[in-house]
Amino acid sequence: MPKIKTHSGAKKRFKVTKNGKVIRAHAYKSHILNKKSTKRKRGLRQTTVADKTNVAQIKRLIPYK
Repeated sequence: MPKIKTHSGAKKRFKVTKNGKVIRAHAYKSHILNKKSTKRKRGLRQTTVADKTNVAQIKRLIPYK
């Protein structure tokens, strides 16, 4: 079997924990930050677990992580 290529965009955006959960960053943190509250922006800094409906597809994109 040949090696599978890792998706370049996915490897920059996702990490897999030791338990196999997929970690991702929050959206809506890149621009138009004036109207967003400090509390909201602080919350968006944190990482979160990807939804279970997307996990299989993400893991297919990053097979060696």
